[in-house]
Amino acid sequence: MGRVLLASAVATVLLMTLIFAVLAMQYGGTPSASVSPSSSAAANPGEVLGEIAISAFDLGFDPATVDVAKAGAYTVAFHNTGAIAHDLTFADGTKIVAEAGQMATGTVTIPAGGMTFICSVPGHSAGGMSGTVTVAGAAPSPSGDSHGGPAGGADVAADPSAPHYELRDPAAPPLMTGKVHDIDLVVEEKLMTVAAGYQQMVWTFNGSVPGPVIRVKVGDTIRVHLKNPLTSKVEHSVDFHSSQVAWNDEMTSIKPGEEKLYEWTADYAGVWMYHCGTAPALHHIANGMFGMVIVEPAEGLLAVEKEFAIVQSEWYLGPQKEPTDLAKAAAGAPAPDFVMFNGVANQYLDNPIQIGTGERVRIFLLDAGPNIDSSFHIVGTTFDTVTKEGIHLLRGNDGSWGSQAVDLSPAQGAIIEFQTAEDGQYPMVTHAFNFVGRGALGLFVSGDGDPLN
Repeated sequence: MGRVLLASAVATVLLMTLIFAVLAMQYGGTPSASVSPSSSAAANPGEVLGEIAISAFDLGFDPATVDVAKAGAYTVAFHNTGAIAHDLTFADGTKIVAEAGQMATGTVTIPAGGMTFICSVPGHSAGGMSGTVTVAGAAPSPSGDSHGGPAGGADVAADPSAPHYELRDPAAPPLMTGKVHDIDLVVEEKLMTVAAGYQQMVWTFNGSVPGPVIRVKVGDTIRVHLKNPLTSKVEHSVDFHSSQVAWNDEMTSIKPGEEKLYEWTADYAGVWMYHCGTAPALHHIANGMFGMVIVEPAEGLLAVEKEFAIVQSEWYLGPQKEPTDLAKAAAGAPAPDFVMFNGVANQYLDNPIQIGTGERVRIFLLDAGPNIDSSFHIVGTTFDTVTKEGIHLLRGNDGSWGSQAVDLSPAQGAIIEFQTAEDGQYPMVTHAFNFVGRGALGLFVSGDGDPLN
């Protein structure tokens, strides 16, 4: 019964990986199992004492605790019932890999102190894929290599030799021409500086965080060619919130060296998120795999002088040159090390965005999360036009209603318009001010920036 419930919940699990641990406890089957040795009273060197059977699901092991009667060699039967590849990596380095739906076998020697095991695919151990083998009920020895990777990023020190970040042009791209668009999305796992002094191993679409902004109109057909190169270490996928397709069709994961076509029609206007949905989805999004789709109404948008695309996101530092720390990202009370606009903390404070005084400015805005809300505000301005998740505040409305901040939960988007009244500096922030000091701060410079001229 537990396995049936797990299978029916996989779609939700892949998009809400914070509940994996709960599902594993509730439906993961027997929490522990015992393995009896063969009838031999004493093991001969090299003698196989019995079999350890472990199943993997997305994201956990069944059972997560195995007890054997004595130390020695055991055959391991590893069954992957999940939708993506997993491995069973023991603390001594023994590794058994099974593709989705496949079985694999191996042999491991369990010492008297017992042994731990994990799935070594990045993010899977932190997502809940860990377990232990005990001997005669004793807890495994804490000594030895857990193969779990370096400690989390809570004490990550800035590296003065880290490369300078690459500035992201905030300008929104033009509307794509035509009615059918073929777009290549190529996965690239690469080192990237996410804040001054901090370089992380990010997972990207087309080499950037966020991924490329895609701008189309209602009625257009979008054909996305997702490619996962052989150089990738993990499986990846893509989920377009602006599409209406079955989760278990276009959104399934592809292995390194594979590619697939994701075709959809833009039926609704708005600012939409796309992201990798491969388990644990939280880790893939937190590690940079997200982007923005702009779908204009069929009649288009009115012309303005300047347009920008701004994506707010969070970073949970892992060790230098390692992926983001999934354990920190999965905390019930999120405490990101950085909150940034367009993938780099403070980049638009260091490099202000130039606008003209009195110019009509439009911002396409997305909160990619993965965890915290945005209260987007530009100090010194009032938004006279806001379209948020299909709801309009229009300029020139009866009563002259305006907006001071636009609240967005993760995966929500908006279109904002404003004008500056005089030359000067106009800070761009989330009005959750505990995050402004963590990188969620930019600057619009209007005119020459000096209101006294």
